[in-house]
Amino acid sequence: MDQFRLAAKRLPVLRSIAVWGPGLLVMLADTDAGNVVTAAQAGAQWGYRLLPLLMLLAPFLYMVQELAVRLGIYTGRGHGELIREHFGAGWAWLSVAGLAVATAGTLVTEFTAVAGIGEMFGVSRSLTLPAAALALLAVVATGSYRRIERTALAIGLFELAFFAVAWATHPDWRVFAADVADLPLGNREFLYLTAALIGAVFNPWMVFYQQAAVADKGLTPSDCQAERWDTAAGALLTQALTGAVLVAAAATLGGAHGANGMRGSLDSVGEIGAALAPVLGAQWGRAVFGAGVLGAAMVAAIVASLALAWGIGEVAGFRRSLEYRPQQAPWFYGVYLVAVAGSAALVWGAPDLVWLNIAAQVVNAFLLPLVLGLLIALAVKALPEAARLSRPYRWILAAATSVLCAVGWFGAMWGWICGVK
Repeated sequence: MDQFRLAAKRLPVLRSIAVWGPGLLVMLADTDAGNVVTAAQAGAQWGYRLLPLLMLLAPFLYMVQELAVRLGIYTGRGHGELIREHFGAGWAWLSVAGLAVATAGTLVTEFTAVAGIGEMFGVSRSLTLPAAALALLAVVATGSYRRIERTALAIGLFELAFFAVAWATHPDWRVFAADVADLPLGNREFLYLTAALIGAVFNPWMVFYQQAAVADKGLTPSDCQAERWDTAAGALLTQALTGAVLVAAAATLGGAHGANGMRGSLDSVGEIGAALAPVLGAQWGRAVFGAGVLGAAMVAAIVASLALAWGIGEVAGFRRSLEYRPQQAPWFYGVYLVAVAGSAALVWGAPDLVWLNIAAQVVNAFLLPLVLGLLIALAVKALPEAARLSRPYRWILAAATSVLCAVGWFGAMWGWICGVK
């Protein structure tokens, strides 16, 4: 490793490759189990109608996460720490409270997916949940940030199976053209799923994780461009993976039309696997899809739990780095342990939590103004002069995030008021 680092310093190309990781990892985590279920629900109910929205969100996702990269590199501080420094402890704890809510919802959906995948193959959650929790604890307890990053990226590669699933369903692009020309903008179920998809793309823990990760990795301003490319590639990849799930669900249930143009409904990982089985083959299809969901769930659980441990540590002021051993940073690793073990225990004790998959994404949509507002405010106030946003870019970013927040809130509020589940 020391020889590689020395070579990376001498060769810019190797240095750029060494920098890559946080962006790809946080984006692979974004394609988590809740995101998969939400995308599959969108495809099952509304065909291809919401696919353009997923692709349109990719550049906005990059813009948001690039701010986290810029802040982490140029200040060397995590998100919560910067909020506390510039806006006070009250705003810092409020942001961490939002992070805790989002992380709890995410972790429960990940373990629900792990249990669902196991049960799809006849394995009890009494075995799969403890095994998954122990694996997550082992990954974090056995090494530095770089080693954990490589391990999580390797697990995340299983998500590429979603492309194979979409390809095998042979989508009909004539149906796609008809669907995108017929958007039911007045339908509350459609708007509710729109809000859920926006919330699924912009998770609060992504900002906390990537900003802390680039700081913990020791990246410098000279690495900023490489990390931007890392983030851009990740943003395109995660939206393409989510789009593949939506396409597979839409193609599989393409003939099952219902009232108001709606089609079928998929509420859990098991139902998605069962719906795809006739097209992909009962064993091969379930295995490929299950590997993708399991990889997504495990990566998201690692990233979300670390984001929570970093965020609380930044605001509370305790040691918070993967470069410390557990005995050197007991509170940091303790938060991670409680988050993982507590979520696994909750799913084991309350098996009927599939409804939370989409509801958790809608909660993220409600949290968007807090997360994005503080992020943009920090970019304006905390960045040094050389790294600050230009005035036109700042206005474009503010306008884009305002539209996202408005659409997310409108769809979520209308859906909840009208009793959409």
